[in-house]
Amino acid sequence: MLDWLRRDPREEPAIDVAGRTLPVVIRRLERARRLTMRLAPDGSEVRISIPRWTRTAEALAFAQSRREWLARQIAALPVTAPLAHGATLSFRGESLILHHAPDAPRRPVVADGLLRVGGPETSLTPRLMRWLRAEATEAMAADLNEYCARAGQTTPRLALSNAQRRWGSCAPDGAIRINWRLIMAPDMVRRSVVAHEVAHLVHFDHSPAFHHCLKELFEGSIHEANRWLKGHGRSLYVPFG
Repeated sequence: MLDWLRRDPREEPAIDVAGRTLPVVIRRLERARRLTMRLAPDGSEVRISIPRWTRTAEALAFAQSRREWLARQIAALPVTAPLAHGATLSFRGESLILHHAPDAPRRPVVADGLLRVGGPETSLTPRLMRWLRAEATEAMAADLNEYCARAGQTTPRLALSNAQRRWGSCAPDGAIRINWRLIMAPDMVRRSVVAHEVAHLVHFDHSPAFHHCLKELFEGSIHEANRWLKGHGRSLYVPFG
């Protein structure tokens, strides 16, 4: 949900942590009063928010001082999860047990905590990925229509994203992109991201007017949704094998 400004990779600062060289993306915020640091959900970069007046060197020194913390965050990254009979798969906030029977119908069916699916095991992973993306398209399109109606806006084009730096985006032309992996999160989390981007159709900034609009649009707690993403968002990037 945040725009992380990128520089030329050749000029981008980096830090060595746990045998990896991670780029450091620095964002200066008008309202920031201190330095804050996060590891990207997929572990691809270190993100530091700093006050406008803070020097880049201070941000890099801060990252260096927290290398042990970063190493622990990297160690906690999700590992490849083979999709086979008995595996678990998150769907709309629920952990489903995969029940694969080759002679069953190929179309996945959710029932009683199980995700039942048939067809050959060799094509199971790509078929389940297509199913998740199709479910994401359907759910997010419904969310988008609902929030646009509430905001009095024409429903724009929706596209799925696989972005590793933000959950959603709204382009200047109104096109909205939402990360398909949010279909694995609880509904209120996914809907909060869609509502956030619809609010940008009304206010293309993060002004107090934008936040008021978002509060009026979204029926739940933005704070709780953001807290869930902060605590669990990284788990949505589990690589399937």
